[in-house]
Amino acid sequence: MSYDIRLVKLISGDMVVAKFNEDAKILEDPATIQAMPTQQGTQMVLLPFGYPFDQEMHGEISMEHILFEYKTCPEELKTKYIEAVTNISMSSGGLDLSGGAGPDGLGGGGGGLNLV
Repeated sequence: MSYDIRLVKLISGDMVVAKFNEDAKILEDPATIQAMPTQQGTQMVLLPFGYPFDQEMHGEISMEHILFEYKTCPEELKTKYIEAVTNISMSSGGLDLSGGAGPDGLGGGGGGLNLV
């Protein structure tokens, strides 16, 4: 199944990656992206939008709450998002994007993209 993954900035300032539902004009299963400084540089962390109260990615955001939609979403970010939503590990062509995190890419070290 192919998803239309969108990267947007909400009017609240949150940067969100989510599945776009064309029929309902909503974003489904949103995840927020947060930058965390580390000793190696900056690391992007993908968290459920409702974190820390929601541990799973679910819910909806209306498109009327979107301030900006990025023209493209990085493929590595799409891959990590799909892995987090589906709990299925996808091949990333040999790139290790886990950042030392747990098997779900969300635990411990706060897996994500290294932007060193």
